[in-house]
Amino acid sequence: MGKTGETCGAVTGALMIISLKEGIVEKEDSPSKDGAAALAEKFMKEFKTRNTSVVCRELLGFQIGPDSGADEYRIISEKCPRFVRVAAEIIEDILK
Repeated sequence: MGKTGETCGAVTGALMIISLKEGIVEKEDSPSKDGAAALAEKFMKEFKTRNTSVVCRELLGFQIGPDSGADEYRIISEKCPRFVRVAAEIIEDILK
């Protein structure tokens, strides 16, 4: 995300969806917090199972950055759509 090579943007987006759907509504809403945390953990575990990591540079196989060239961006355009699709599939499954 943001060419840092840290957490995959597809993962971050999925966690945001979980939080928006199942997160805290009121300050003292512990059941929602616990439920959202459990779903986030479930998502992370499944994403790692399918992809081995949630870290961008590990998923891509190199450190993305401002100096990335055409070869790196070709790899990104080939790999990233799959990570987005997998994240969407997992989210769809766990939020049923």
